[in-house]
Amino acid sequence: MPTLHPILLCGGSRPPPWPLSRKSFPKQFVPLTGEATLFQAAAARMAGAAEVAAPVVITNSDFRFIVTEQLALAGIDPGAVLIEPEARNTAPAILAAALHLAAQDPEALMLVMPTDHEIPDPAAFRAAVALGLPRAKAGRIVTFGIQPDRAETGYGWLELSAPPEDGAPQPLVRFVEKPDAARAKAMLAEGRYLWNAGIFLMSAATLKAAFAAHAQDLLPPVAEAVETAQADLGFLRLAPGPWSRARDISIDYAVMERAGNLDVVPFAGAWSDLGDWNAVWREGAQDGLATHGEVTTLDCEGSLLRSESEGMHVVGIGLRDTVVVAMADAVLVADRARAQEVKEAVARLKARGIRQAETLPRDHRPWGWFETLVLANRFQVKRITVHPGAALSLQSHMHRAEHWIVVSGTARVTIGEEVRLLTENQSVYVPLGAIHRMENPGKVPMVLIEIQTGAYLGEDDIIRYEDVYARGQGAKG
Repeated sequence: MPTLHPILLCGGSRPPPWPLSRKSFPKQFVPLTGEATLFQAAAARMAGAAEVAAPVVITNSDFRFIVTEQLALAGIDPGAVLIEPEARNTAPAILAAALHLAAQDPEALMLVMPTDHEIPDPAAFRAAVALGLPRAKAGRIVTFGIQPDRAETGYGWLELSAPPEDGAPQPLVRFVEKPDAARAKAMLAEGRYLWNAGIFLMSAATLKAAFAAHAQDLLPPVAEAVETAQADLGFLRLAPGPWSRARDISIDYAVMERAGNLDVVPFAGAWSDLGDWNAVWREGAQDGLATHGEVTTLDCEGSLLRSESEGMHVVGIGLRDTVVVAMADAVLVADRARAQEVKEAVARLKARGIRQAETLPRDHRPWGWFETLVLANRFQVKRITVHPGAALSLQSHMHRAEHWIVVSGTARVTIGEEVRLLTENQSVYVPLGAIHRMENPGKVPMVLIEIQTGAYLGEDDIIRYEDVYARGQGAKG
C-alpha cells in the first residue's frame, strides 16, 4: 500500500499579519491562535494516521533551524528537510519534493499543505484526506475545497458542477480568481463554489506527469537541483545553479489550472488562512473580543487587542471593530474592516526603508536569539539568549569591539588562546579584531548583555572561522 507523505511548505513568502510576524519570522512560526505555532499544528495534523510517513519540509536557509527546533519541541521527527537556495514559488518547491520522493518510492503519495493555515479539527481533516485517497491512487490530483460561510473576497474559489454532498469528491470545473464582493455573494448563494485552500493530494508519479504535460521546462533544472543536492547537518540543500534556472511560478498557474484530472473533496470543518487580523479575530473572538497578553478592556466590542511585548500593558476603552497590536518596536491600530490594507501600509514602510517593515527586534539563530535594546550612533546594546549546549561561531569583527556581561547561567568564552568560564554578574571585553566564541556549557539558558562599540555595527560585520551550524559568511550565513 502506498505511503502518504505530508509535504510542509514553509518558505515564508506569504504576507504575514504585521507587526507580529514579518519577513524575518513569518506567521507559521508564531503562536497566533494557541500555544502551538501554525507550523507545529500542520506538522502534527496527520500524526497517528495509518500509513503516514514523517513529514517532508521545504524551507529556506534562514528558517532551517527554526523548523527543526519547533518540530523537536512538538515531539515530531521530520523526514527530509529540503533547503531552497532562493525563493522560486510553490511549483518548483513541490516538484522538488515529488522528485525526491519518487526516487525512493515511485508509488509515494503526497499531501501538500501550506503551514500557515488554521485547521482546528485534525480528525475532520484526516477524514477528508481519507475520502480523497482512492482518487489519488487512481491517478487523479485531489484538492480540498472549504465550505464557505460568507462572501469572502480574499480567497480564490473552486467551481463544482453541483452542490457538494456529504464530502463526496467531485471533478473540478475550474479555479476562480479572488472575486469582487458582488461575484462572491453570487457564488455563495449558488452553492456550487468552495474556497480554495491550496492543499493537494496525489502520487509523486501523477504530479511528475502533470509537470511533463503542462510545465515541462521546470523538470530539467529542478531534477538537476535534486540530483546534485548536498547533505548538510541533516538538511538537503538543493543545488543553487540549476535551481536558479527554474521559473518563478505558483503550482496553480504552472499545473493545476491546466490539468484536466482534478477532483475536489469538500471540507466542512473550520479553516482559515489567517491572512489578516480580521481573520485572526474571527478565529479567536469570545463574546466579540479577542485579547492576548497584558490587556485590559472597558466597553469594547468586536475588537482585537494584543500585547506582544513583556511589560507593555494595552488598555482599550470604548473601541468598536478595532485592531490594536502592540510590540516593542511597532504598534498597529486599524479599523478591523480594513485589516487587509495592512499589507499596503507595510509596503509603504518598506519603500521608506523603515526596518520594522520586515524585521523583528528579536532575531532567531540556531543557537538561540538576540534582541536590540538600544541602538545609537557608534554603540548598541543587545540581550542575547543561548540555548543549553549551543555555541556561537568562532568569529571576529572588523569594525566593533564588544563587552559581555552574563546575567543568567554560565558562559564559556574563548578570546584568542584564552578560554574562561563566566557566571552571573561577571564580564569580559572582546577587543576589535579578536577571534572569539561564546558557548553555553550548562543545563539552563544563558543570558548576557552585549555592548558593542565601533564605527559600524551591522550584523554582516562578521568573519566566521568555525561554526557547528555550517552557516558560512555573512549576517546569517
